[in-house]
Amino acid sequence: MANAIMIQGTASNAGKSLLAAGLCRIFAQDGYKVAPFKSQNMALNSFITREGLEMGRAQVMQAEAAGVEPSVRMNPVLLKPTSDVGSQVIVNGEVVGSMSAAAYLSYKKQLIPTILESYHALAQTHDIVVLEGAGSPAEINLKAEDIVNMGMARMAGAPVLLAGDIDRGGVFAALYGTMALLEPDERAMVKGTIINKFRGDVEILRPGLTQLEELTHVPVVGVVPWMELDLDEEDSLSQHFSARREGKPLDVAVIRLPRISNFTDFAPLERHPAVGLRYVDRVQALGRPDLVILPGTKSTLADLSWLRQSGLEGTILRLVGKGVPVIGICGGFQMLGRTLEDPQGVEGGGSMHGMGLLPVATTFSRKKSREQKYCQADLPDGFYGRLRGCPLEGYEIHMGESILKDNAGTATRITDSVSGKKKEEGAFAGNVCGTYIHGVFDKEASAEAIIRVIGEKKGIDVENMTGVDFAAFKEQQYDILAAELRKHLDMKKIYEILENGITEEE
Repeated sequence: MANAIMIQGTASNAGKSLLAAGLCRIFAQDGYKVAPFKSQNMALNSFITREGLEMGRAQVMQAEAAGVEPSVRMNPVLLKPTSDVGSQVIVNGEVVGSMSAAAYLSYKKQLIPTILESYHALAQTHDIVVLEGAGSPAEINLKAEDIVNMGMARMAGAPVLLAGDIDRGGVFAALYGTMALLEPDERAMVKGTIINKFRGDVEILRPGLTQLEELTHVPVVGVVPWMELDLDEEDSLSQHFSARREGKPLDVAVIRLPRISNFTDFAPLERHPAVGLRYVDRVQALGRPDLVILPGTKSTLADLSWLRQSGLEGTILRLVGKGVPVIGICGGFQMLGRTLEDPQGVEGGGSMHGMGLLPVATTFSRKKSREQKYCQADLPDGFYGRLRGCPLEGYEIHMGESILKDNAGTATRITDSVSGKKKEEGAFAGNVCGTYIHGVFDKEASAEAIIRVIGEKKGIDVENMTGVDFAAFKEQQYDILAAELRKHLDMKKIYEILENGITEEE
């Protein structure tokens, strides 16, 4: 049975995901077989496994850091918000339904056997399991029903490292206050604290560190500096949306839909030296970009209404008329079509006219398409001709089916990783293209091809402005993360905590 250790935080965005990823990398570098685990994740950024099952991308990142293939067992419960008070509930990679927050609160106890089954399966096949909590363990209104913080630590017998974000301010109060709100048996499971995202001279902190240890009776196992890393983040708190990337020759605008999902699709473009990628949610901010991307969304109909009401739909239509290329992915692809029908009430029911830029009719259904895809761009000579034959890898994850009209051409030829079946998907018309494939830019060849398309249209030579191999880049980032954590965490103490578990006598 594996040893376990858990990272919890004083609040959301304390850096739990990256700390867990870094420990996964360190343990893997030290020769251990490691698995990440988060019993319940809430995110709109998801991933489809080789088996066609859905899980949160944070655990995919941690699996990559550990050097193991992502498995839905690493994230048995995924909540995908559909509104401010409700979510689609996914268990072991399969949709079980949509629930209000109140309904899920009463339902989630039923998930404990499923969660334990997943955890024990990982623990039996790995040396170390690195668990991640969610939010804060001191949410006193939720503690009785907890399955993701101290409740999970107790079930797994995992000692806890409690992390606080000093960049926000008030880190000592946050750490001490969290400990004060825990029950005695919960406090006993916390074996160390971490101060995260520190900028400055750590010696200035020493008096505070000493006093914190005296107050909590728990050692500070590290002061981790602010790190400029480029790795996937939890979607609800991503800093991508506010980042400014000016001074680049090519301007790519991603429409920031209210319920945007899988914005990690655009990470390879963000990293290209020729591309300034920005997220836009106002007409005034759109301007005249070189490429407009309509991303995925958890609520296509609602976000299409928002696009219409905001004036962005009309602005995009005018840009298309002026020759600006537009690419739609998943929900964005559906919006670009002629009609959207929801006879089963998947998104509340009803029908809407689409933007009419692609000869496509979409009908929503309760059946969810979830498949990894190995693809090849199938676009003819013309606006997107450079993409023809480009190898693509990605995954479909959507509710509904889109039918091409008027003998329209498809965008990709794909092979299903589960069934091996081959089919064509997507659509194009002039300078507008749509696809259901997430991760369409992950392959260097496809990212380079689209950049050259828009570069040629703008009259800019981007041939020598090559991007990076995305997979190699991520491996480098994981190594940097691990190296920094080794410098600033007391790994000897952490290994002791890992070995002793929660039964260590203080």
